[in-house]
Amino acid sequence: MGNILFNGDFVVSNRSGIVENRHLVNAAVVDATGKLLHTLGDPSRMTIIRSAAKPVQAIPLVESGGMEQFGFDDADLALMCGSHNSEDRHIERAKAMLIKSGVQESDLQCGGHQSINPAVTRAWIQKGFVPTPIYSACSGNHIGVIAGAKAIGASAVNYHTLDHLIQNRIGSIMEDLTGLSSDEVKWALDGCNMYSPATPLQSLALTYASFAQAVDDVEKDGDSVSLRTQAMARIYNAMVQYPENVAGEGRFCTSLIEAYGGALIGKGGGDGCYAIGVRESQQTRRLGAKGAIGIALKVEDGNYAIMDPTAVELLEQLQIGTAEIRRRLGHFHRGQIKNSAGVVTGHLSFPFKLRAT
Repeated sequence: MGNILFNGDFVVSNRSGIVENRHLVNAAVVDATGKLLHTLGDPSRMTIIRSAAKPVQAIPLVESGGMEQFGFDDADLALMCGSHNSEDRHIERAKAMLIKSGVQESDLQCGGHQSINPAVTRAWIQKGFVPTPIYSACSGNHIGVIAGAKAIGASAVNYHTLDHLIQNRIGSIMEDLTGLSSDEVKWALDGCNMYSPATPLQSLALTYASFAQAVDDVEKDGDSVSLRTQAMARIYNAMVQYPENVAGEGRFCTSLIEAYGGALIGKGGGDGCYAIGVRESQQTRRLGAKGAIGIALKVEDGNYAIMDPTAVELLEQLQIGTAEIRRRLGHFHRGQIKNSAGVVTGHLSFPFKLRAT
């Protein structure tokens, strides 16, 4: 830990100019071949990727033809890949997805919880409303996994357990995308009661580079690419077309995807894990990348408030997108610290520098 501190791989929070906390950050930047381009901290840190796994968990449904089987559209697909705010539009869509797939809310094994958006939660409290599973941020994801199970001919019962056929399929896909063996991909039960893979951080970056590369490959080679590539490109494009379903009002994932207009996707996971897939461009080639790139970060202490500003800082240091695009994300980047009266009492700073490998 001393070496990491010496190397400056941390985000600093201060209050009235006094250093209050240092948050260690690990990051990996890879290209579509898996070549490690830049690092911060430990790029091989074993990381439970939590909700950043959702685009991968949607692959079996898309790849098997389940989208057509159940009449899902790409807005539905984006919700499957998202951690939504439980806004009215999200709940209405999730309920419609239940009907399309023949799933009952009681089939969902995620519990209800407060909205990620505090304004939504306040409205619920005022009405005395107690959220049920469909109001979970992960309800779209769970519906998608159940539908995926049905599409491959499996039962929906216990879809969330590690020995279920759909989870085995997701695990196999994760191994394919990362090049890891079944022993190297670990599994842990997530907050929404779905199992999440854990991989080295650079393997998560490679997974997201693969989503971005899939879009480039489809645009170049059309239907001659594999079904897997077509499925991943569709998932990427759904997130780009409907970013409001990936998160929602005021959320970083939605703002990031909107700001970049199709050039990248980003998805956060619990406890300070974030992943970004960036399509090939002059900027990625300048970094020495072959094809698309993936960026993955993990805030060592799990501080969620540090995650979004750090993601913007990494894009800034890599010079991904125009200065104007990055300025549009400035309110996330500044990381202002406010007290209960709304007074700014401090801010974040980023003394670290990404290291080229």
